[in-house]
This record gives sequence, C-alpha cells and structure tokens, in this order.
Amino acid sequence: MNQHERWHRLLDMVAAEGQLDIESTARELGMSTATIRRDFDELAMQQLVTRTRGGVVATSVSYDLPLRYKAVRQASEKQRIATAAAALIPARSTVGLNGGTTTTEVARALALRTEPNGQMPALTVVTNALNIANELIVRPHIRVVLTGGTARPRSYELVGRIAETMLGSVALDVVVLGVDAIDHQHGASAHNDGEAAINHVMVTSAARTIVVADGSKLGRRSFNRICPLANIDTLITDKAADPEQVSLVEQAGVKVVQV
Repeated sequence: MNQHERWHRLLDMVAAEGQLDIESTARELGMSTATIRRDFDELAMQQLVTRTRGGVVATSVSYDLPLRYKAVRQASEKQRIATAAAALIPARSTVGLNGGTTTTEVARALALRTEPNGQMPALTVVTNALNIANELIVRPHIRVVLTGGTARPRSYELVGRIAETMLGSVALDVVVLGVDAIDHQHGASAHNDGEAAINHVMVTSAARTIVVADGSKLGRRSFNRICPLANIDTLITDKAADPEQVSLVEQAGVKVVQV
C-alpha cells in the first residue's frame, strides 16, 4: 500500500470512526507505527485531521457529504481512474470539476498529490459541486472557486443560469468531467438537463477536456447531450470496458487511457 492509498484509507477510517490511535491503526493496515505516525503528522499539517497524543481525531470539517459518496459501485475502479486523471493535471492549473462519485475521487487525488520534492502543487479548482468544495476548502495549496446557483440535493451540484453565467466568464486549463454515459455517436451525456447544461459550459470554457467514466458507461446514451466526442481530448476508464466501445471512441479521435 503506497502513501496515496494509505491516506485515502486513513481519511475513510477517521471519517467513519471519529478518531484513530497509532497502535491499532498500524495493526489494521499492516504498517509500522512509525509510518502511521508520519502519516498522521502529514494529514494534520494539511488540516485534514487534528493530532492528539497517540492518534488523531476528525476535524471540525463536516464529513457528512463525502461519506454519502463512499458507498458507490466500482469504487476501486473509480479511485484508479481518479489517480490517472490527477496525474494529467499540471501544477498551477485552473481545473474544472463537475459533481459525481468519480470526480469526487479526482478531487481527493488532487488534494493528496505530491511532487518529487514532497511539496503539494498549487491548483485552482472551479466546481459546481458542494461536496467537492467542502472537502478541498481546507487544503491550503488549493484555491477553491464555487460557481453559485441552485443546489440539487441528489447530486450536491449547483445548476441554473447563475452557475452557467459564472462558468461562461472564466477560462479553464482543463475540465475533468464525470458523465452518465458516453457513446461514439452521441458523445457524452447526462440524465439531468440542468447538469448537462452546466457540463456543456465547462467544456466550452476549457482548453482541454478529460472525461472520467467507468466501463459500465461506455456505449450508453442518456437523454441530455453534453458534447460530441470531438470536444473530448481524453477518456479515462477501467480495463473492464468493452474493447469494441473503446475502439470506436478511439476511432473518433479521443485518446483512451485504461487503468
């Protein structure tokens, strides 16, 4: 288990249990107490936990919203996809993130990413997702810009004219887009018309578009089209994706990365 994976696991554990101690956490993860102690110190420096004598406790930051996103299908696939997406985003970029389980994992991967010198690269994240803003706002190396708009309780996304106007006025280096479906003819699409409209504006405001979607979404169509494949630079999916669908997307000029 590498550092990135440990930190994800530790944050999940402290969110679920409220507090952790070094000894029992080291036993559960099969790591040395020295490693867990260093991890706790690093997470405390990022204000993700509060250090105590012998362990850590959850910070005052609400974990309620992120916890609702944990019980999702293809969780391990989505984490691998997220790690691959985060690796494609240069330091000091302005990156757009829409809402969803996979983009939530991308946000977490960006927050925990380190450079070879151990520093955490600075980023500006523009998002219409309340849960993503909630998680990232405590990260000192990430500037969070929230769109405004009308909140959708089901997805925690802000939609509507206010959000669309704001996104239309900014320039994004890259947008990482979670979608409900992607098809070689119909392109990327979403179930909800408000979310599709916001996602479309994000794509038009970005110099580069990365779609993150597990294999179950390939070869499918949803009613509301976001954009054609011509507007998508990279699709990151898992190795379980249908090879025929992957080939069709590649033939349309999209680079496909399978992880």
